[in-house]
Amino acid sequence: MTENKIETLIGSGELETIILAFPDQYTRLMGKRLTASHYLDLGSKASIHACDYLLAADLDLNPLPGFKLASWEEGYGDHILKPDMSTFRILPWYEKTAILICDLFHENEEAVAESPRNILKNQLQALTGLGLTPIMASELEFYLFKGGYDQAEENGFSELEPSTPFRIDYFVAGTNRDEDVLREVRSKMSEAGIEIEGSKGEWERGQHEVNLKACPALEMADRHVIFKDGVKSIAAKHGKAATFMAKVDENLAGSSCHIHLSLVDENNNNAFWDHNLNKPSEIFEHFLAGCLANTGSLSLFLAPNINSYKRYRAASFAPTSLAWGTDNRTCGFRVVGREHNFRIECRIPGADANPYLAFSALLASGMDGLAQKLALPGEQIGNAYENKNIRSVSTSLSRAIACFKEQDFAMKAFGAGVAEHYLKLATLELEESERVVSNWEKRRYFERA
Repeated sequence: MTENKIETLIGSGELETIILAFPDQYTRLMGKRLTASHYLDLGSKASIHACDYLLAADLDLNPLPGFKLASWEEGYGDHILKPDMSTFRILPWYEKTAILICDLFHENEEAVAESPRNILKNQLQALTGLGLTPIMASELEFYLFKGGYDQAEENGFSELEPSTPFRIDYFVAGTNRDEDVLREVRSKMSEAGIEIEGSKGEWERGQHEVNLKACPALEMADRHVIFKDGVKSIAAKHGKAATFMAKVDENLAGSSCHIHLSLVDENNNNAFWDHNLNKPSEIFEHFLAGCLANTGSLSLFLAPNINSYKRYRAASFAPTSLAWGTDNRTCGFRVVGREHNFRIECRIPGADANPYLAFSALLASGMDGLAQKLALPGEQIGNAYENKNIRSVSTSLSRAIACFKEQDFAMKAFGAGVAEHYLKLATLELEESERVVSNWEKRRYFERA
């Protein structure tokens, strides 16, 4: 999208609002809505400012202590948001509104290393040096609940009613109750340039899955965060609430973000496939071996929240082990397809994962496997849930923090500043959760303790 085309859209009255926003550590779009006239006043090098505390705050936007990036001691200054013009798209779920995804910079023009988008861009630059480009796709699951967000909050999130009264996995007629929402999601995403392969009912009541069409990694991460914003907005318009929590209720199935990944070489051939021998390539084997070796220490980038870890349960289609298998859904890494379509499906992240960080974790892990020419362990045949001889995923945020600290891979892959920043975020979130008295504790101990 050129500046001239944007000016034409504004001049014709088709565009009144331009959102300039960056994806934060929680995948939220943070920024400002600009009037079209003010956007034009800013000119071709439009940029805005936002307080630097946004990357050092919790989900309630409480400033958190102990960060080098932003603090009371430093006065909480500004970061500069510079739009990436290639990300321009009209958002049809808002009226006459477009968005530009921004990158974060310090006042001295240095990129903010802790920004999730900048973290991914650094990994992509390293892969470019190897002559490889990652092609990725997010396969996202979410729930729809009746009554909308206001009703859910008024009820203390304790009386959530799924939008369907029965399980709808692959059930075409069963998803008719939500087709008003899903049809609009599919069509509006297409209008916004977010290509959707399709949608289906997922296993649980009111649970759905949407498959985003594969594209280069940074573009996919941008599409992912805009997709979540759109789904929530569209659902709310229809009087329903959409949630991407990894585990919304202990009695309901978890929601995943399966990440599909392949690498293409400079000739646009799938580097995971040896076209001469007609079988998986050595690049694939080394890359997957790196993922198996390193992702255990990067759980904070794949499963960032307290709630993320409640999804990992045996016989639940959520993985509990760092195993790989061909078309095996009991493994953390499922290998599918052939030739140009041959790829890795990482099943570890939940729907709450930050795509920039999750993609970065996989790419950094795989590149380490390539650099060290790691040998790929034997594949899991049969039920991985029953195999006690393979490494398990972290089952709690506290364990994930310990693994992150015990191994220094995150510091090597992302730098000490980035590693320390995300370790601090996770540690403070864990400390906050341990302070809270839950409804489960009240029900269990109020009278009987």
